[in-house]
Amino acid sequence: MKTLKIENSQGYFLTDIGEYETIDKIDKTTLLKLVNLALGDSFEIDEYNEEKLKNQAHQIIYKSISEKLNDLHNKRGQFHDESERLFQDEYEKYKNVSG
Repeated sequence: MKTLKIENSQGYFLTDIGEYETIDKIDKTTLLKLVNLALGDSFEIDEYNEEKLKNQAHQIIYKSISEKLNDLHNKRGQFHDESERLFQDEYEKYKNVSG
């Protein structure tokens, strides 16, 4: 299921209950949930297309959110590697102290 989609000349986001709501009704709680979805493997959105989005507010909001979520999705591996490296550094530090 797509996290963001363009349909009937409007932008939509996926809600908690699996339905779609227009992008202009997004709030910070929903945005955080979309960020978590972007960090997963099954993240999918419609590519921003100004021609398909007729509402100017939807264009601005959809473009901004889709660019940021795509960037985050593309960097999720990097975030995972960095967090593992941080964990490994701490593990080595404490392993040497207790061992």
